[in-house]
Amino acid sequence: MISRFSEIRRKEVVGLSDGTKYGYVNDLSIDTGNSKMISLIVYGKPRFFGLFGREDDFVIRWEDIEKIGGDIILVRCDHIGRRRRKGFFSEFFANP
Repeated sequence: MISRFSEIRRKEVVGLSDGTKYGYVNDLSIDTGNSKMISLIVYGKPRFFGLFGREDDFVIRWEDIEKIGGDIILVRCDHIGRRRRKGFFSEFFANP
């Protein structure tokens, strides 16, 4: 099955073992040197309309994807990483 990124963005990411809904694919990481896709990234939910940042992003490695279906992407949730996001005001109130 060949998919475009615009089609993958419409698919919801769901954990295979417990049915956790992580959200929709927002970004992906590609290794341009080896021409391989590294991971899918699902952005965290915004806090107070995004002004106070977002919750942590979910980074799903390519190896953890079990199945890409018509509507959802099933993933193993054992190794899902998190990436911290900064909010708009976090630069102004950062500790020196």
